[in-house]
Amino acid sequence: MSNEKISNIIKNSLHIQIVIMSIAQRIHTISQRISQYAEDKPVTLLAMSKFQPVTAIREAYEAGLVNFGENYWQDAKEKMNDLQELPLCWHFTGAIQSNKAAAITESMSWVHTVDREKIAFLLNDHRPTQLPPLNVCIQVDLDQEHNKAGIDAAEVPALAQIIQQLPQLRLRGLMAIPKPRQLEEEQYQSLLRLKHLFDDINPHLSYTMDTLSMGMTDDLIPAIRAGSTMVRIGRAIFGERQRGSR
Repeated sequence: MSNEKISNIIKNSLHIQIVIMSIAQRIHTISQRISQYAEDKPVTLLAMSKFQPVTAIREAYEAGLVNFGENYWQDAKEKMNDLQELPLCWHFTGAIQSNKAAAITESMSWVHTVDREKIAFLLNDHRPTQLPPLNVCIQVDLDQEHNKAGIDAAEVPALAQIIQQLPQLRLRGLMAIPKPRQLEEEQYQSLLRLKHLFDDINPHLSYTMDTLSMGMTDDLIPAIRAGSTMVRIGRAIFGERQRGSR
């Protein structure tokens, strides 16, 4: 049996398992899978809680997670208010609207979707000085899908230099959502492009980036193999998204 067939069997088996598990059991299974492929390198599990109810986030927190990602500010704001007693670390992973920049910077610890100079300056200007610098990642359009967010790889070094000069921002790394590939090895090679870009840029920066935000439910394993340090997992933790439930 080929390695690719074995990989597909493993992936399908994982999918079947998580359907019938509790959130805590799913997190345990995913954490084991991360450990299996990370080779003792630290990988942060970021729970993508978009459209998930507050009760599900509480359950994930009780199972050991503290990092949660949201794509829409209004939805995130309501959850943050409901869960303010918990020591959660909130990540914004959606498109940034100029009129929402101030609210995002005042409440979030991370923003993964900086893809142009204007957004970087907005976030820097609105970040309260009494708070630590906002952790940010540059979103990279690896496949030049111009209908999607992200900056072309060739433009990343210049944007990285600009961000590192902004006192209220801390450039932590790069983020990407490449095109899905049918074969795991193809997905691995695709994701590896972000790691190569990361390694090429780092020596030329004033301080070192430490974060590669890549990998979701369907490409978790190839992302870790390619060097991801933060995987953004939603469906494999919470199940299918449910709009409107709290």
